[in-house]
Amino acid sequence: MRIAIYPGTFDPITNGHLDVITRALSLCDSLIVAIAERREKAPLFAPRERVQLIKNVLMREPRVEVEAFKGLVTDFAKAKKATFLIRGLRAISDFDYELQMALTNRKLAPEIETIFLMPAENYIFISSSLVKEIARLGGDVRELVPPAVEKLLLRRFHKNKAH
Repeated sequence: MRIAIYPGTFDPITNGHLDVITRALSLCDSLIVAIAERREKAPLFAPRERVQLIKNVLMREPRVEVEAFKGLVTDFAKAKKATFLIRGLRAISDFDYELQMALTNRKLAPEIETIFLMPAENYIFISSSLVKEIARLGGDVRELVPPAVEKLLLRRFHKNKAH
């Protein structure tokens, strides 16, 4: 059984993330979306909120599990008996950081490969940070995130407005 881990903060999950998940599912039997607890990024949503949100969005995909984790992704991957990590690449600017992470992970766990996947062209510019900023400023994020994420962002940023 080929198990893959797709780690990230997913704060919130975007259509670009979902596109990478779809692509990853063609390469593995089971995919674990692993929610990293990264306090230094000052996430908008708590890990449990992100886990529940992603479970709701992906409820019709039985090959996907969603879990939060702390610590090294390589330790989490070993515990889950994963054979590879999935990383999304949006632009060349992502590559330097992602290459550094992949090489570090290879040093820590040489038996676990990193696979880079690019989302479709119409999602290449989307980032969780950009989505949060647009939503915070009252912009339309319908084409950037699943409907459940849009609703949650509207509630979070515009509590006093009727939507």
